[in-house]
Amino acid sequence: MARHYRPLSFLLVALLTACTSLGGMQQRFAVCSYDHSWEAALDAVKDRAITRQDKASGVIDTAWLEIPMPGRTFGALQRDLGDSKDRSRISLVVTRLDDVTKIGFIEERQRWAFRGGSRLFGWTDTQPSAEIMTDIQNRLDTKLKEHG
Repeated sequence: MARHYRPLSFLLVALLTACTSLGGMQQRFAVCSYDHSWEAALDAVKDRAITRQDKASGVIDTAWLEIPMPGRTFGALQRDLGDSKDRSRISLVVTRLDDVTKIGFIEERQRWAFRGGSRLFGWTDTQPSAEIMTDIQNRLDTKLKEHG
């Protein structure tokens, strides 16, 4: 009996992990052609290097972009972290629906932080930037409105 529950529990864990990994994804729906939505998505990340661009599957991924973050401190003594930086990459998914196109986007963001142990500093996950998400949203909206 226990053997029957093992695949089911694995499936449940996989589904929950997939849902949490997409928690910060924003979505836009557009009543326009897939081609125009695809061009709008590309235009929204034109200031970044693109590492993956697959129109057939609707996926656009950008390369990591490092952003200086001056004034960040670390430790109990609040020492200045001279080389403070974040890095950011954007993923977009353009999906054809019946008479609309859905564009989903998310920022993956990490910060250079004190970690302790044998590796004193390293990249750690952090919350997406509301400013960057709003900027991507505004770029998409502007480009989509050009064609009604």
